Amino acid sequence: MINLNRKNKNDKSAICISRSGFTLIEVLVAVSIMGIAIAVILQLFSANLRNISDSSDYVAAAIKAEVKMRETLDNKSLLEKSFSEITNDGYRMDVSITDTLKERTENLQVRLLEIALTVRWIKGTKDKSMTLRSMKVVRKEI
Repeated sequence: MINLNRKNKNDKSAICISRSGFTLIEVLVAVSIMGIAIAVILQLFSANLRNISDSSDYVAAAIKAEVKMRETLDNKSLLEKSFSEITNDGYRMDVSITDTLKERTENLQVRLLEIALTVRWIKGTKDKSMTLRSMKVVRKEI
């Protein structure tokens, strides 16, 4: 910015030139600081998007596992066994039903079954899994 100030309004030859503004170094420093700040903000934003994606996968797996666990617990004739199934959307469910605490229930009319349900899925190149466990008391077959 050039500011033309005349000391005397009638004197056209005496012109004082003053320059004010930013130097090139100041502009470069300001632009680099802003670039670093924007890069940091974008990295934080992308990390949050990745976490949201991962959490939605875990929520979907938990819902599928809970539905399968309810199905298993509602079964009136549970036997000691293990089985696997794969859903249409790529989740693999491994269910294991075992008789537990046999020494504590041998004199009772009931048995205690432990149900372990593991849900596995692939996200990108990583294998992910989640396990739910529950117990059920059933009458002994005589």
